[in-house]
Amino acid sequence: MLFAQMVSIVLEGAVAVLGVMLAGRRKKPYGWGIALTYLIYVVYDIARLTMQAALPENLLHGMFFAATVSMLWAVWGIYRDTRPRQN
Repeated sequence: MLFAQMVSIVLEGAVAVLGVMLAGRRKKPYGWGIALTYLIYVVYDIARLTMQAALPENLLHGMFFAATVSMLWAVWGIYRDTRPRQN
């Protein structure tokens, strides 16, 4: 189980890096929302994995709320970016 958690954290970090690349190189602002969401997931998973880095429950709930809002903003940006153009 520990191996799967470690792989998951690495993959979440990779998604965050790709989000930054979308925002920076491809000029897609929703990449920042993706990056923020997955960075929050990385911090959360590391805090849960290592008991020394235990964070208060209220902070974890706030982080998850921020991640949810961030991903909602990102998905809205993707939707707006990919909808058919009107002539």
